[in-house]
Amino acid sequence: MSIDLQSSFSGTRPVAPAHAFDVARLRAWMREHVDGLTGELRVEQFKGGQSNPTFLLEAAGARYVLRRKPPGALLPSAHAVEREYRVIRALAQTDVPVAKAYALCEDADVIGSPFYLMEYVEGRIFWDAALPDMTREARGAIYGEMNRVIAALHSVDPDAIGLSDYGRAGNYIERQVTRWTRQYRAAETERIEAADQLIDWLPKHIPQGDERRIVHGDYRLDNVIFDSHEPRILAVLDWELSTLGHPLVDFAYHCMIWHMQAGARRGLMGLDIAALGIPDEKTYLQRYLETVARASNSPVAQADWGYYLVFNMFRLVGILQGVMARALQGNASNALALETGRRTRPLAEQAWALARQVDAMR
Repeated sequence: MSIDLQSSFSGTRPVAPAHAFDVARLRAWMREHVDGLTGELRVEQFKGGQSNPTFLLEAAGARYVLRRKPPGALLPSAHAVEREYRVIRALAQTDVPVAKAYALCEDADVIGSPFYLMEYVEGRIFWDAALPDMTREARGAIYGEMNRVIAALHSVDPDAIGLSDYGRAGNYIERQVTRWTRQYRAAETERIEAADQLIDWLPKHIPQGDERRIVHGDYRLDNVIFDSHEPRILAVLDWELSTLGHPLVDFAYHCMIWHMQAGARRGLMGLDIAALGIPDEKTYLQRYLETVARASNSPVAQADWGYYLVFNMFRLVGILQGVMARALQGNASNALALETGRRTRPLAEQAWALARQVDAMR
């Protein structure tokens, strides 16, 4: 993603001292909850990830992934690994590709915080939205697969897979604006005028209409694992922000790469995407709408789409502010957390500029 909130799967390193735990105690727990576990347990920490620390476990040739809540004081409702575990277990019975979930541990005494285990999925993760090492045709196929999978997610009936209570009903955007305003304020480390303006603007301009589907909350190129040879997604990762909500809001988050600069920030803005074989945002949105078969394939009002983008930028501002707060507290899961946190202000200013454009559309 353009702001460098990396996926949890990006190479490993020794476990950071702040996230260390008793490996022997973990192994004893795994022997009770994971069939066929044998041999010595080896643990390394994935380099990526700003939120829930993630670890690679190896024992007798078998590999597992462990996701845990970070230690220390946490923001309310954040780092809900229990919810991640529940949603990937439920989605395993659908067409949405997810890693197999093995077991959940809510006993903080085992390693110091709740965690869950899932399978390690071997494949490719792409970090650059421009896919520079691919052919024009391959890029189009990758983006087509990304579109297909998020459409598949938004086509799942949550009631049918036991997730009817996975999120509150009604007023999703209003509740999300309130939530991320609260999260931003709880993590605020300095006053950012653009963020204050967004906090005032967002609740006053919520588009009419509401929908209720499973939303990922962080669906992006580097949060999926592709097959090693085919343009096929094997697993969607990082379900921490998932809930029941408006699918177009979720899709707008995914489309923010078209609004972020290319280069170090890994967006698409400024690139000749037609030459690259990457669809433009309008075409990509229309393909999604056709796939999920919205009523009459009705177009999305330009101002409403702009609002969804502004909201998602603000939500990302809240996430970045949380990264900065954890970095200053010394318990962030990534060594680059401070650098990432410093992107809060420019993103807030970009979102406020877009909000003023939305006002001009109405």
